[in-house]
Amino acid sequence: MMKWVAAAALAGAVSIVPATAKDRLDATIVRTTYGIPHIKAKDWRGLGYGVGYAYAQDNLCMIAEEFATVAGERSLYFGAANKAVLGFSEIDNLSSDVFFRATIDLPRLRAGAAAQGREMAGMVDGYVAGYNRWLREIGPNGVPEGCRGKAWVRPISSDDLLRLNEKTMLLAGSLALANGIANAAPPGKAVASLSGGLPGPDDARFGSNGWAFGAETTADGRGLLIGNPHFPWNGPNRFWQMHVTIPGQIDTMGVGLAGTPLPILGFNRDIAWTHTVTAARHFTLFQLKLDPADPTAYLVDGKSEKMGTRTISVPMGDGAAPVSRTLYTTRFGALVALPSSGLTWSGTTAFAMRDVNSGNQRALGTWVRIARAKSVGEVRRAVEETLGIPWVNTIVADRNGDILHADVTAVPNLSADKIKACATPFSALAASVATLLDGSRAECDWDVAEGTPVPGLLPAASQAVYARRDYVTNSNDSYWMSNASAPHKPLSPILGGAESALSLRTRSNFIELGHLLNGEGGKPRVKIDHAVAKELTLANKSLAADLTVDRLLELCRGKTEVARGCAALEGWDRRFNLDSRGAYLFTVFWKSVHKMPGLWAVKFDVADPVHTPRDMVTTGEVGAKLLAALATATAQLDKEGVALDARWGDVQYAPRGDERIPVHGGEGIAGVLNLQNAAPAPGGVIPYHGSSYIQIVGFDPSGPVADAVLSYSQSTDPASPHFADQTRLYSAKLWHRLPFSAKAIAADGASKPVRIRE
Repeated sequence: MMKWVAAAALAGAVSIVPATAKDRLDATIVRTTYGIPHIKAKDWRGLGYGVGYAYAQDNLCMIAEEFATVAGERSLYFGAANKAVLGFSEIDNLSSDVFFRATIDLPRLRAGAAAQGREMAGMVDGYVAGYNRWLREIGPNGVPEGCRGKAWVRPISSDDLLRLNEKTMLLAGSLALANGIANAAPPGKAVASLSGGLPGPDDARFGSNGWAFGAETTADGRGLLIGNPHFPWNGPNRFWQMHVTIPGQIDTMGVGLAGTPLPILGFNRDIAWTHTVTAARHFTLFQLKLDPADPTAYLVDGKSEKMGTRTISVPMGDGAAPVSRTLYTTRFGALVALPSSGLTWSGTTAFAMRDVNSGNQRALGTWVRIARAKSVGEVRRAVEETLGIPWVNTIVADRNGDILHADVTAVPNLSADKIKACATPFSALAASVATLLDGSRAECDWDVAEGTPVPGLLPAASQAVYARRDYVTNSNDSYWMSNASAPHKPLSPILGGAESALSLRTRSNFIELGHLLNGEGGKPRVKIDHAVAKELTLANKSLAADLTVDRLLELCRGKTEVARGCAALEGWDRRFNLDSRGAYLFTVFWKSVHKMPGLWAVKFDVADPVHTPRDMVTTGEVGAKLLAALATATAQLDKEGVALDARWGDVQYAPRGDERIPVHGGEGIAGVLNLQNAAPAPGGVIPYHGSSYIQIVGFDPSGPVADAVLSYSQSTDPASPHFADQTRLYSAKLWHRLPFSAKAIAADGASKPVRIRE
């Protein structure tokens, strides 16, 4: 026990805050319904102190393992050959360790964090102290059962938190290529088996829906926001609710991720904001022309440049000797090799990648400014001036009825002309998933624009901003369509496609908005309020079903080989509610056919992007393939022992101990706004990525009016009373009116205040 206490004290001494700026750490924590902590402090260090303490109470095992991951210690504690999940891909622990030890530049991160000002520096320092305070209080015997006695549960320093933040910044870039970076080696050198490749255009990346409704469309003339981020249900990218207050400086409620010391989406008295993952690209690849005399040198404008090298040493467990690996780098970034994607290191060619968010410590500074903003205009200035938002759109509504969609992030400064001029013969093959430039010409590096906080960033003036008073929305398609009546002019392709087909989820979004706001489809026009917003968010309609099921039933009628499947689909309500019968059969069927060539009779029309493509072909070869796919889907359900007309709530469930909590929502490819991607499990499927923290926020004269639900609940500890409570709430399509004022907090079953000081 004394060893643990001493280590915690030492760890807490490692700080990015100057010693003269340190005051006594002091925070008060009150928990309300569903375990939501309301953290009040007199300064920024105290605020971080309370957040770190409360987060550790709820999610200690999860975040402790993550600290081991970003420190490059998985081989030491979990075995080199075992697997880790980085972002969305499995990787062996040794490769994970090599990647983090090579990629994370602590001196750079420390300097970047300190440059964000006293607020961020104080919160980081305080978070570390709060986390370590909780470890001291519980002692080794009080650690949750899932990680009790594990050596990787240890006190932390500010470096651990900076590493964890860096991992979050790299989610849309380097992290997806970690295996290729960790194992890139010159021809003839032994390397680990390189599995995986570049993320495909249809891979389940972080998603989301976001809406902001302005004075022209809301029932009360004030702004109203719906945030519906689609994030993982497991791991450090789970959201965690909090309310943070420093009187006179910040009073903000919302959610953060593991290690974030304040809400990164949420609301205050005057604004509410959410994020959705952009279609913009945050890294580029460079194709290198190698020096014929040396495969570890490359030619730029005809001159040979030697690659930089760095030897990484990874500690092993069970007394084994450390494993060393040499990695290579260039002026264009780290070498990457992913043979399955065509990225090979041969005697003539190699590939490098550069991530615009590497070292991005501006993000937390930007979120501090957003959390304290009093208007849409202040949020816009924060996003545009810092270029610190890493890989998400920012959608905002304020009490004045102004709204904003800013697809303004840290993006490489590359124009359409430059991307075209710097293409190589391989660029077109990679174009659907990555931007590839010619690394044999110095002019093909990112352009440097005057006034950006970091050289090589695309200026905010060249990115997309919608400032309106009717509505803006995004469901992860590009900046091009945020409002169906006002498409954006095409910009650089680094920001995503324009004038191209939208996803079914985006189309469903615009169709539903057309029904509500314009009375399209014979529906009554309405003004948006909380009740309408809830129905929009959790309606669980499937646009894919609306477009296809009637035609499919016509096709299969009278055909005995698919009669059972047809009967099940005929009885389906074409939604993914708990009581919907036949939804699973359609999901299996649609996954196998949704990208079938020639599926649609009416092709995409740029003049009607919301309603095209459409009219499923049911004749000839396409029709035969559809029938075969339905027969195959039927056979799969039979094999799994799932009835063709099974209730969706009996098929899709969240296991919580011995309890199976039914979960509504469906696959995004089926055009379901309430997205839930799920993995096979005994008797059905289990969500792993989808609707997470859902918030609907409006305003009255005294403050915000917020209804919310956290689908997977606040704690990852099975022993916690908040391990499954909101999952049941979400299952029942119920909401929690979030307590924001002191009066509301007291009325919401507030716990006895806990004051922590040191």
